[in-house]
Amino acid sequence: MASAPSTSNQRKRLLILGAGGHGRVVLDILLNSREFDIVGFLDNNPAIHGRRVDGIPVYGGIDDLLRFASELEAPRAIIAIGENGTRRGLARQVTQQGIELVNAIHPAATLASNVTLGRNVVVCAGAVVCNHCHVGDSVILNTGCIIDYQTMIGEGSHICPGVRIAGRVKVEPGAFVGIGATVVPNVTLGYECIVGAGAVVTENVPPLTTVVGVPARPVKHAAASEDVAAMLLPARV
Repeated sequence: MASAPSTSNQRKRLLILGAGGHGRVVLDILLNSREFDIVGFLDNNPAIHGRRVDGIPVYGGIDDLLRFASELEAPRAIIAIGENGTRRGLARQVTQQGIELVNAIHPAATLASNVTLGRNVVVCAGAVVCNHCHVGDSVILNTGCIIDYQTMIGEGSHICPGVRIAGRVKVEPGAFVGIGATVVPNVTLGYECIVGAGAVVTENVPPLTTVVGVPARPVKHAAASEDVAAMLLPARV
């Protein structure tokens, strides 16, 4: 049985699911925010079980979340996995198991007072989210991105470092907006689309479509994945 580290803040005990590169980013955000007591990582790579990542122990696999949450008295978790579909699907499983999903908001991020956030949201250092934006469950707003007014970011999307999204944009679930891309006002990025690094999006992007260039143009259209129907279920606010 895993032994729980001693702490005076039992209410805020937390497990991080995923101990890779993004897991380390999330750990750094949580350490800077000082809101939670980070008990440990869970990761499905058995090679790192029993080791430490940036000083935090990796106890075991994600499939054993309920056991470790009980043994370590850590009723909260955040999913630190970069791949959109995996992060979104796992978040739904964790919620069904009764584990509370929390957000990691870096203190160097700037969020307007009327921004609404879902659960399992990561907001990295330097991100700016302007007034009346909605950020859905399991979204990553990466380092230095800008989300302008009245924009909606759908469940499980990833907005990469340095992205600039103008006002009244709709980013549908599962979208990936590559590093340094720009999106002009009033366009829609369809579900599970990919916007290439440095692209300038001036018109709507269809679902499951990859666009690149300045201005952005389609280069690929993918078949719908098996969980598209589940992904399009309304996200919880």
